[in-house]
Amino acid sequence: MAGTREKIVALYPGTFDPPTNGHIDIIRRAVKLVDELVIGVAINESKGPLFTHQERVEMVRAETASLSKKGRAEIRVEPFSSLLMHFAEELGATMIIRGLRAVSDFEYEFQMVGMNARLNPDIETVFLMAEARHQAIASRLVKEIAALGGDVTGFVPPRVAERLAARLNGTG
Repeated sequence: MAGTREKIVALYPGTFDPPTNGHIDIIRRAVKLVDELVIGVAINESKGPLFTHQERVEMVRAETASLSKKGRAEIRVEPFSSLLMHFAEELGATMIIRGLRAVSDFEYEFQMVGMNARLNPDIETVFLMAEARHQAIASRLVKEIAALGGDVTGFVPPRVAERLAARLNGTG
């Protein structure tokens, strides 16, 4: 039938420990480009996450619930522990969404794109630049600031800031 196209499924992977305003910015913009956006929350124990895998999935779900539909992509949040390209293939994704903050991100991402293209050349990687006000935000730095008693409310959504404070104070 003329005029029909296949559903565009994209995967936005990350550890989201914790989810930041930069992550939410990329998600808010990615939903305009695809029919379905799967946010893949990686286990990645090598990064020494502050939050459990399930807690990170829950936080991402809570922060993205209002962004799904409304004339935009459906959002699903899924945990994963496999090779990124295997997970993308399982989902039927044709696109990987990656956020860029700085030139240093590009160098790493450039290597990853090359390797991923060798694993599956049919899955494209699309880079979205974070808004200027979010470009310096990194989960690692947010955790460090919070651990040292700094105010992270400008870097993460309010519920995430509350969970960070509770975790670091030993009450969450």
